[in-house]
Amino acid sequence: MNLGIDLGGTKIAAVVFDDDGSVLWETRVATPREDYDGTIDAIADLVAQGEYAVRGSCSIGIGIPGALSPATGLVRNANSTWLIGRPFHQDLERRLGRPVRLANDANCLAVSEAFDGAAAGADVVFAVILGTGVGGGLVIGGRVVTGVNAIAGEWGHNPLPWPADDERPGPACYCGKHGCIETFLSGPGLADDYVRRGGAPVRSEDVVARADARDPLATAALEVWMQRLGRSLASVMNILDPDVIVVGGGLSRIGRLYEQMPELWRDWVFADRVDTRIVPAKHGDASGVRGAARLWTARLRHGSGSPKRLRREGGRATLEDT
Repeated sequence: MNLGIDLGGTKIAAVVFDDDGSVLWETRVATPREDYDGTIDAIADLVAQGEYAVRGSCSIGIGIPGALSPATGLVRNANSTWLIGRPFHQDLERRLGRPVRLANDANCLAVSEAFDGAAAGADVVFAVILGTGVGGGLVIGGRVVTGVNAIAGEWGHNPLPWPADDERPGPACYCGKHGCIETFLSGPGLADDYVRRGGAPVRSEDVVARADARDPLATAALEVWMQRLGRSLASVMNILDPDVIVVGGGLSRIGRLYEQMPELWRDWVFADRVDTRIVPAKHGDASGVRGAARLWTARLRHGSGSPKRLRREGGRATLEDT
């Protein structure tokens, strides 16, 4: 049996699959924000709950909002900033007393959707997370592309492309720079833009709901958000030229996104015709956790999901295929 955990910025989802891929148990809890030890405790508790529910031991795969540094094995580039610089993988394995496979949460989304989701059978798949943060995962020829620096797909920390004058230098980002795509396109980024336009502080889903109700401030904020998303995806398409872009995360529920995006990105894609499809994740909110559960077993169309393990040699730590 395979237990998957998706560690998000606001929630932790967990699921157990049997060997045939049937869901045996699932739940979700609030993320203990800004609490490193509490996060480990919450994951350990979910593992215990899941294994008690299915009366057996499980392999454990975990999607995290960041990556492990190939140089140190420590977490980096996580919008859940309390994980940054911590030996999260080692601490989890020590706490759970067994091997654990970790992957970037967007890579888990990509694994799930390329395996049996909205992008099944596609050759080049770019999986996008639009939620508390902005992440990306890349599957080419059935393999997750991690990259030598473990940053493949991290489009959220490129600058917003083709910025207007009022978009420079852009909001401050936790990474230390200004104007990162994540600061504009994340849920908090959309909510902050609504406030800058004169709206009251609300959550991003409230902005979307108010735009659907034709509130003028929310409509303006969402229209600009969509236009920025079009530019940002076009810059990715100009490099990767994917067959399919799969969207997950809380903002993936914006229905107009899939209707309007092919028009919005057209002026920015360096092609006379754009055949790339943009689709919501077939498995919705469960896609990331499904991909995490598959880190031990997934075999995509042309190979494995290439899970990594940490290997130490001398004073250097590296990630290698398992």
